[in-house]
Amino acid sequence: MNIIVCVKRVPDVAEAELEVDETQKDIKKEGLAFDINEWDNYAVEEALLIKENYGGTVTVITVGPESSNEVLRKCLAKGADNAIRIDDGGLKGYDSYVVAKILYSVIKEMDYDLILTGAMSGDLAYSVTGPVLAQMLGIPYATLVKKVEVQNGKLTVNREVEGGVEEVLELELPALLTIQTGINEPRYVSIMGIRRAAKKQIMVKTLQDIGLNEKKALEKSWVRIERMYIPVIKAETEFISGSPEDVASKLVGILRERGLI
Repeated sequence: MNIIVCVKRVPDVAEAELEVDETQKDIKKEGLAFDINEWDNYAVEEALLIKENYGGTVTVITVGPESSNEVLRKCLAKGADNAIRIDDGGLKGYDSYVVAKILYSVIKEMDYDLILTGAMSGDLAYSVTGPVLAQMLGIPYATLVKKVEVQNGKLTVNREVEGGVEEVLELELPALLTIQTGINEPRYVSIMGIRRAAKKQIMVKTLQDIGLNEKKALEKSWVRIERMYIPVIKAETEFISGSPEDVASKLVGILRERGLI
């Protein structure tokens, strides 16, 4: 089974103090740590598990500048067979539709049985790149997938829905799945894997190589970032201290002052 996994390099902002850059359309990325998108990491692991059970190849593909190579190398070190980077040529402010269009322009010419993406990206969380790509390719898809079984050329998948409920679907191949966290336990990168990955070639394609340019890529883009800013704090929490009688008296006074009683 030939599997394509779409991955993305994202900043780790869990404990970072974020600042908006001078364009007011992005955050300042200097000093931030970058890694593979969390959901994509689970997608890569699922692809490797399917390959180990049923044979085939795993190809990882990303859209981004040269710095995105580190994510592809990590995937190769884990066991992916091939890696493709589509250089975005410094394209700015593009949305998930544009990413799907760029991926489509490459994947439509490839031989594949299954495409995996993360359920969302940690930086934007739009959750639509996978479904849009599937629609462009004209193949069935399922989102928020928690379990995958391959039988007789078909997929049986469990997908997460609200309220802790799971839905079971059967899909014909080729198909696309967006993978939810927790579906597996991603493996660590070994020293031997890193050495093997260093010797593998990453195929790089430009927008021109896939029949696009900046104008064509951004055409019909759904979303444009107009302005990014840190929310202004308009109110602060006030703590009332003292005995229960004092606290109750102060609270009544505040409610009366504001016309609430």
